[in-house]
Amino acid sequence: MTAIDLSSPVAVVGAGTMGQGIAQVALTAGHPVRLHDAAPGRAASAAAAIGGRLDRLVAKGRLGAAERDAALARLEPVDALADLAGSGLVVEAVLERLDVKQRLLGELEDVVDDDCLLATNTSSLSVTAVAGALRVPGRCVGLHFFNPAPLLPLVEVVSGAATDFSSATRAYELARGWGKTPVACADTPGFIVNRIARPFYAEAFAVHEYQGADPATIDAVLRESGGFRMGAFELTDLIGQDVNEAVTHAVWEAFFRDVKFAPSLAQRRLVASGALGRKTGRGWYAYGDGAEQPEPHTADPAPAPAHVVVEGDLGPAGALLDLIRGAGIPVREEDEDHGTRLILPGGGQLALADGQTSVEFRDVVYFDLALDYRKATRIALAASQDTAPRTLREATGLFQALGKDVSVIGDVPGMIVARTVARLIDLAMDAVARGVATEEDVDTAMRLGVNYPLGPFEWSRRLGRSWAHSLLDDLHLRDPSGRYAPSLALYRHAYASEKREPAS
Repeated sequence: MTAIDLSSPVAVVGAGTMGQGIAQVALTAGHPVRLHDAAPGRAASAAAAIGGRLDRLVAKGRLGAAERDAALARLEPVDALADLAGSGLVVEAVLERLDVKQRLLGELEDVVDDDCLLATNTSSLSVTAVAGALRVPGRCVGLHFFNPAPLLPLVEVVSGAATDFSSATRAYELARGWGKTPVACADTPGFIVNRIARPFYAEAFAVHEYQGADPATIDAVLRESGGFRMGAFELTDLIGQDVNEAVTHAVWEAFFRDVKFAPSLAQRRLVASGALGRKTGRGWYAYGDGAEQPEPHTADPAPAPAHVVVEGDLGPAGALLDLIRGAGIPVREEDEDHGTRLILPGGGQLALADGQTSVEFRDVVYFDLALDYRKATRIALAASQDTAPRTLREATGLFQALGKDVSVIGDVPGMIVARTVARLIDLAMDAVARGVATEEDVDTAMRLGVNYPLGPFEWSRRLGRSWAHSLLDDLHLRDPSGRYAPSLALYRHAYASEKREPAS
């Protein structure tokens, strides 16, 4: 059962890709659907396109022919807003401009009944502002579907400042009744996904801008070590550089140009040059017939070290010890209070990325964070000009002996995966502390909305209470712009003890 009876029509205004997707979702859930677009003939064309997609589902055995016929019988393209009278829900998916959406919803308010739910599919505008011009703003809610709507399960249900609790609840239950996974969200710039996901792109771009590594290498490390489905450069090429930058810019402006959300100058140059990604044939990478994709940097083979000494607890990288032993390399463990590191035969050190740089220490190579060191197929190493060549060779040979490809990047603090995950955790904790969403909904949104291997809070539990704060604190010392300053929420989380005795 849904919060709106299946006999009640659902109207979708805006017959573009997203509008068609939402209409298809409502249609296959069993509702009569009315599809409207201001452009003459576009609603009818969109209805035909939906019919074509349903035909393909039948051909693949995912939908019965009788179900398709019944669904198409419930689909009605209409020419005028007045034809939407009697709808139980109207979802607008029109141009992403506040004045356009406000005007449309205001016109709809004069057409539909007072108990009709009005929803906006905006991805970047304030739901509060969209509803601001309405006579009854309490019935307006954000229903942010992800593209393609029929396939992606996540729906952000966004409550504006004036949204009635009952309206948000109806919208939430409706999305769940349609087979989607809804998450509740307060009206904040970027909502959950587009707010918290910014560092995934920003940190990859920053490493590139600092000449730490090329796009192909950064993408490979994010995929093969971090466990992300796609790297930041290939993903933004798929999304469209103009689209991705516009979202980043909108969130940055909405947060009063907070440096934590600052756009990338390298991406700006790409957009200005018209290299928008796959749709233009060139973005970070080239596309089209004959286009060659660059290979990530992969180190030449090096001999495995004769042995390693482990000082302290390797923490998130503890699984490496069993892998090293399994590769036949002798391991000697020593309890030390002054560090967490591996000592290589030549005396050089190998340490997990912690927000510091190799050049600060004598003969240190850093290695990046991995989602699962057992399954990771690539590991990034960072060294400085002062690192002994033998130390880098031994570090490279160690990971190669574990069956990993090795990418050597520049001496970038926090490397690639580690700094990205730390910032995702920080923004997630800040969002929850500000009442944007619950921890569970944040993790759900990031897994389903952008296919992250873990939600930020799942990462935090795996890595330890103080891991992200410690890494960002070290990064902040080296880049005091404020970009890496740990949020108050992350600070509190890091320093809160697991158990406290009550005051006497």
